[in-house]
Amino acid sequence: MKSAVILFPGSNRERDAARALKAATGRESEIIWHGETALPDGTDIVVLPGGFSYGDYLRCGAIAARSPVMEAVRAHANRGGLVLGICNGFQILVESGLLPGALLRNSHLKFVCRMQHLKVERVGTPFTRDYRQGQVVEVAVAHGDGNYLADPETLARIEGEGLVAFRYCDASGNHLEGSPNGSMNAIAGVYSEKLNVLGMMPHPENLIDPLVGGTDGLGLFTSIAGGARAA
Repeated sequence: MKSAVILFPGSNRERDAARALKAATGRESEIIWHGETALPDGTDIVVLPGGFSYGDYLRCGAIAARSPVMEAVRAHANRGGLVLGICNGFQILVESGLLPGALLRNSHLKFVCRMQHLKVERVGTPFTRDYRQGQVVEVAVAHGDGNYLADPETLARIEGEGLVAFRYCDASGNHLEGSPNGSMNAIAGVYSEKLNVLGMMPHPENLIDPLVGGTDGLGLFTSIAGGARAA
């Protein structure tokens, strides 16, 4: 599996994402500068990592969504290629129109950084084939603008078509409305209509090694790798 991690000015999780991909695939990722206009030949998955692209000086992700490389990312997604956006990467995907909705300032107006339980809402996708339906996992959250919002029609479509990937929950799997950021329906991540684009606020790439707190995030990356091998 060939992976590319996009590096924007202000990204700070690109090496974490590349390490997680290598742990699952055994292959190094290519780090691609945002000013490039093409992806490496044969790219299977593109990852937009966390951080603070362009310092979050406008809406988070709004400037990065207009970087030259994003045209190539859109084309890759439209061909059915996999795209994963984590935290700031999720914000960029929303701003670029690859995912529905918007991400606003956390409802309590404070940056949140802590461990957080998530419930896997849909399995059998390229990102969740190694999880169980309804499985509760624990990963990290670290964001100030993770409050997911969508208009009623869009929200109904997302829910009705099963496009919610993960929800915030407690250790027993009970949904936490509004926690940790006020997201509608406790949404922590959403898919595109074709299920080949995933955006999520939590950081699975930081939970792939028991030495740093657990491995609940590794299943996402092994799912990606397994799907690529099957294809």
